[in-house]
Amino acid sequence: MPQQLAIIVLVDVGTALESHTLDGNTYLFDNMKLHGSENQGTGDLVTAIHGSYWRDGSQASEQVLNWLPYSLGSIPPTVPRGYEVERARQSDEQALNELQDLAAKSSVPSADAAAEINRIRKNVGSRIKTTRRTRGRLSGQKILDITGRVVTEEATSAYSYPAPVITDIYGEAVDAKIMYPAEYGSPDMVTDGWYWSASVDTSRPGTYSYTMRIQLHKLAQTNGELRWEPVDLTCSSSLRITSEPRRNAFTKAGIGPLPIPPAPRPGSGA
Repeated sequence: MPQQLAIIVLVDVGTALESHTLDGNTYLFDNMKLHGSENQGTGDLVTAIHGSYWRDGSQASEQVLNWLPYSLGSIPPTVPRGYEVERARQSDEQALNELQDLAAKSSVPSADAAAEINRIRKNVGSRIKTTRRTRGRLSGQKILDITGRVVTEEATSAYSYPAPVITDIYGEAVDAKIMYPAEYGSPDMVTDGWYWSASVDTSRPGTYSYTMRIQLHKLAQTNGELRWEPVDLTCSSSLRITSEPRRNAFTKAGIGPLPIPPAPRPGSGA
């Protein structure tokens, strides 16, 4: 069975949108540091991939890569699936309660009442306009800040950006048929049901570059409506494939057989 390798793509979305580049705003990590990966936590990650071989030295199954994009300084993706909806519902309920209290205090319209209604309206927050280009959790949700509170017109804290979305993986490693990337559907709620994966041919040692096309979203106001507008940027990384076989993490052994305890004898009670 192929070994599952993971690459975390952590993006400083706010700075990347401001500078309109992922250079210096992307931090890549993988789980192969102890096997030779270099430049962990930078935009120049070189992922080490060891060859897979059978005991007789012949080529075995390929390796598998998985890319997981995350946003730096946003609400963690590990919060419950309905977190944004629940926070929006709570703000609506609070506004309704405040309106009921205001109505109970006075039935005569006044300047103070008008100001109070305006304050309540602002505290409700704004919903994102749904568009055909808006995807998944971005549709119709309210804007939250990085602490999970609904953003009001008077809010000064930074709002939480949607997670980056990988839309394509291409470049030398793909053209040379070293890896075969594709987007797959998944029941994993953290990735919104989609993730990018690739099988890697480990029979051809060498260093191969590849490029990820990543879609970010910036908040834009059009005709009085707030929308998440997509912004497409790119960043590059590399794979270094070696003929060195994988090592067993428990015994540190190479391609030899694993130690297997003898089967218990009948009647031994084991």
